[in-house]
Amino acid sequence: MSMSLSPQQSSVRSTSLEESLTPVLRVRDLSCFYGRTKALEAVSMEIYEGKVTAIIGPSGCGKSTFLKTLNRIGEMESNLRIQGKIELFGKDIYDRKVNLNLVRRLVGMIFQQPNPFAMSIFDNVVYGVRAFSRPRESELNRIVETSLKSAALWDEVKDNLDGSGLDLSGGQQQRLCIARALAVSPKVLLMDEPCSALDPIATMKIESLIRELQKKLTIVIVTHNMQQAARVSDYTAFFSADENRIGQLVEFDQTAQMFMEASQQNTRDYVAGRFG
Repeated sequence: MSMSLSPQQSSVRSTSLEESLTPVLRVRDLSCFYGRTKALEAVSMEIYEGKVTAIIGPSGCGKSTFLKTLNRIGEMESNLRIQGKIELFGKDIYDRKVNLNLVRRLVGMIFQQPNPFAMSIFDNVVYGVRAFSRPRESELNRIVETSLKSAALWDEVKDNLDGSGLDLSGGQQQRLCIARALAVSPKVLLMDEPCSALDPIATMKIESLIRELQKKLTIVIVTHNMQQAARVSDYTAFFSADENRIGQLVEFDQTAQMFMEASQQNTRDYVAGRFG
């Protein structure tokens, strides 16, 4: 028997700006270990509906590990051990009864390196759709057009849908991967440094796309680029890589507040570029 993960009303937290926010994901006392090596320690935070949350911090602070826990893709790394709880729409995604395929449909993932499949653009987009259901061809055509438009790629590829996704430029490949994720109607999109392999023009397109997608989705983005975090995110979480605080959440706040007047000196030093 699988647990239902359909959206439902959650409790509301009020911020200093008196803004009502609905948590889509709740992380409670999350710790992660690779064997005996600790990657995250007692992390608790909330990911708010319709907001872009940036995860920042120096190398080795557990940013990517944290992202992988949010849709359980980290389980593909067999030596990753999880403690704590993560709730999606109020349901613990690590519960034994949860439908793992549903979790990964509702919480999509975009990786650092574009990873289109060695198949046509059309088949790339509908790959996940076909895995979950068997829609008619007319419905697949609609999904492909809608998803590619949402990923700001339709106009560039609409006359070549039978062409290989591998023949696209790096930036186009990343947007194709976004279209593939959007095709299964996720509620949350995780992005692990999605622009690190792209040139400035392609990066600008992805950043613009993030703000457009925010109208329909909740987005969590890991980035090493402080300017990017400031441009695209509403909230920012800073993780520590200090020897005595590896993988701890140092600070979580609205991005504007974090970058203008962070409460922790360590955060202020990091966003100012004094280390990292």
